[in-house]
Amino acid sequence: MRLVLFAGTTRTGEIDGLSAAGADPDVMAHTPSADAEILEYGEPVRAPVVPVSPSGCPTPAVVTRAVRDLAGVETTVVDAGLAEPTAAPTVTVGARPGEDVREADPVATAPGAFAAAREFGRRLPDDEVLVAETIPGGTTTALGALTALGEARGVSSSLPDNPIERKREVVADALDASGLDPGDAAGDPRRAVRRAGDPVLASAAGFVVGAAESGVAVTLAGGTQMVAVAALVRHADCDAPLSLATTSFVADDPAVDLRGAAVDFDLDRTVTDPEFDGRDHPAMAGYAAGEAKEGVGMGGALALADRAGIPMRRVRERVRAVYDELVDAPPDAEVTDGPR
Repeated sequence: MRLVLFAGTTRTGEIDGLSAAGADPDVMAHTPSADAEILEYGEPVRAPVVPVSPSGCPTPAVVTRAVRDLAGVETTVVDAGLAEPTAAPTVTVGARPGEDVREADPVATAPGAFAAAREFGRRLPDDEVLVAETIPGGTTTALGALTALGEARGVSSSLPDNPIERKREVVADALDASGLDPGDAAGDPRRAVRRAGDPVLASAAGFVVGAAESGVAVTLAGGTQMVAVAALVRHADCDAPLSLATTSFVADDPAVDLRGAAVDFDLDRTVTDPEFDGRDHPAMAGYAAGEAKEGVGMGGALALADRAGIPMRRVRERVRAVYDELVDAPPDAEVTDGPR
């Protein structure tokens, strides 16, 4: 079992009102790098930020790291377009940071990243992988890729109030800039993600196709961004079995139809509730209030803990410990304006 985290950036996340991480672009660019370091080391090492919101809600990397501590899962980080360096060891697939999706060619490296990640997936020696992501603004670019493919689906948000109409406006502008109508990229996932997506989607989708082709059991560990990965994989004519493991926070989002997505893309769906409701610790209360919801493989990690027989009580205890170490560890680090 291995968790593979695809970490990248896109200037789409800088658009006002889209992401909890977008208020300060300079800080936002470091968030995926910090997530990778938290996953690997339990705290930022090179990244100068601690991804914790003003309310205290931490990046989902805290939850995934807690499960890693308890279950001992191996991890690999893929540089899928990082704008800032990370101290975490990374695999490179040639992705570059994405531009604003409203430009004509926002993800020029998407075809090459898809191909390189596909080859990486084919060569991975593991029997089972969890595929995860971290990219601020990623639900908007997920909506863009889905729309280009002709898949009418809603997406979640890292914000308590999902700015879905704003996201749809951005996607409409993106398609207009690329000369696309909804569905014009059906059957052409590389075109969809190059013109309306992000480098993480391109890299993760290519990886999933390659891993699935080689017989690896693949679980998409995340929410609606992983639904977009599933759509891209299916439009690449890959019909291998796939699973989706996400959190109850995404499953309960009224903007999201995970059941419908599971049917449409032939996904075995697992939803795990970490039982954060009623917990007054800031590492959990923010999620119960609708912040963050998913990311960095949190849903897949929780499902793995459940499968391994690790009680959610132990997971919550370890989340508290990782959080407390995180917020106290780097004295010179800046607290971000939001986890994603």
